[in-house]
Amino acid sequence: MQQYFYELTITPSSEIDKFCDLLFSISQSAIEERDNSLILRDSEPLDDILWAVNEFSKKIGISINTNLEKKENEDWIKKYQESVKAVEIGEFFIRPEWESKKDNKIDIIINPALAFGSGHHESTSSCLIALQEQIKADNRVLDVGCGSGILAIASAKLGAVVDICDSDELAIESAKENFKLNSVNFSDAWVGSANKASKKYDIVVANIIADIIILIKDDLKNSLKNDGILILSGIITKYCSKVLENFSEFKTIENIKKGDWHTLVLKKG
Repeated sequence: MQQYFYELTITPSSEIDKFCDLLFSISQSAIEERDNSLILRDSEPLDDILWAVNEFSKKIGISINTNLEKKENEDWIKKYQESVKAVEIGEFFIRPEWESKKDNKIDIIINPALAFGSGHHESTSSCLIALQEQIKADNRVLDVGCGSGILAIASAKLGAVVDICDSDELAIESAKENFKLNSVNFSDAWVGSANKASKKYDIVVANIIADIIILIKDDLKNSLKNDGILILSGIITKYCSKVLENFSEFKTIENIKKGDWHTLVLKKG
């Protein structure tokens, strides 16, 4: 990779399409349109393009602002990978696939797009701790609002039989890919929520937000076995008491607090 590249920014006062057409006709450089400007980037100097654009603007009578810079190249993929760190939570070691696994830890591979689904967020890490404490071999687990699938994958690696659901079809597809990446299986998956569950579960986990938890409270309760465990997360401190009020018939086993986020572990019956 070359050490430098050249970046030319062209901001016409009007008729940006005419300048765009000109650039496509005279240049093979990468062109980006952003904020009423055209940005060219190339490994070769762009002085000839700058001259042509200025001459064109004079001929058609449209004023422009231009800025040509020589910039140092960066390996953006490497920079991104260096910024994404693995995280150790109890028995789990959660990592992007370009990092090595850690001995004596349960390995979970998640290539993160958002911190909330990669184990770094307080809610996710608290749920992982709760699952480690509560799951027994062959428990049936439902992950409601599964997102990246990290909680369901963790449950499967602890020996549970897991189902996943999410209102976002893309989240379901992402979770399925992450299951493959981790060489574990889910039993069932659907687009929607707990109201579509066709069976009762030993453990139901919902790492979403307080308002949605309250909205679907009856579905969450109905999907549990009589002595089942409900793990609720994504709850900030000011809504914690409100959530507990809506599940007052449950026994509070634990309230895991990290920062301003709460994870409630409740028992039915």
